[in-house]
Amino acid sequence: MKIRGIDPRDATWELDHARYRVYFWDVPAATAHEYEVLDTVDIGELLEWASRYAADRGWSYTVYTAVSDGDRLGLVRLAGVLGDPFADALD
Repeated sequence: MKIRGIDPRDATWELDHARYRVYFWDVPAATAHEYEVLDTVDIGELLEWASRYAADRGWSYTVYTAVSDGDRLGLVRLAGVLGDPFADALD
């Protein structure tokens, strides 16, 4: 992990209410369950819910924030599994 000081004036915009995607990975069943989460301000609340929901089912999860550049939607991983746990099965 690299940590450095920044000048906060380099940001040109910010959002108070993010749009999130949560992917739950049921690896033994080779199934994913995807949800969009809106109207949450606190990422801690979302991470707590995702962690509890996954643990109750024996799944893993990945939390993303959804970012649009106007025409296209992109995902930025915030927490959880890195990459698609089914990718190796497709090779």
